[in-house]
Amino acid sequence: MKKITIAIDGYSSTGKSTIAKELARHLEYVYVDSGAMYRAVTYFAMQNGYIDAEFFDRDTLIAALPYIKLHFEFNAGLGFGEMFLNDVNVEKEIRTIEVSSFVSKIAEVSEVRAKLVEQQQQMGNQKGIVMDGRDIGTVVFPDAELKIFMTASAATRAQRRYDELKAKGDDVSYEEVLKNVQERDYIDTHREDSPLVIADSAIEIDNSDLTREEQLRIVLELVLRFGK
Repeated sequence: MKKITIAIDGYSSTGKSTIAKELARHLEYVYVDSGAMYRAVTYFAMQNGYIDAEFFDRDTLIAALPYIKLHFEFNAGLGFGEMFLNDVNVEKEIRTIEVSSFVSKIAEVSEVRAKLVEQQQQMGNQKGIVMDGRDIGTVVFPDAELKIFMTASAATRAQRRYDELKAKGDDVSYEEVLKNVQERDYIDTHREDSPLVIADSAIEIDNSDLTREEQLRIVLELVLRFGK
């Protein structure tokens, strides 16, 4: 079967990264978590005082973009590539609720999106790639052979995210996580540059009531269909 490009888009906390990692491992494809790249830029902005609850210095962040270097390094123990920001592993730091609360604002910045889209497109030159995010099928890989759009109810997604954060020991409430999910949905679908929409020819999968095994089986069947 020929190698193809697989673009997985969808709302926050729909398990895009989970299914993308499993799919890439099963197919022996390269996996790229585009969301981790936006989270890393967000973490950079937070660490340098460019953004907080009351303030966002877009111009200074844009000026600093040439000094932000991102790359993934494969971790055999985890089975996927971890995010490195300026040669420092930030995989754990970028997964916090604090980063989640600002990432959609950072992703609205056109200059940030342009920088990351260019890097993402370079990663997919050789096919055999699975990438998940918000605009993979619409902007990064509009010609991808297989486009999937993941969705689930806001309450379901908030519960998943809450359980994940609590398992890591984070002190959060379900209400706080649900509010974050709803705010991110609004920003992602209403931004001027590359809003979250279902790409042309994308196949929508509502995984509210699907197990991980059921979800993987559905997606693998799609790969067989589109990879011929």
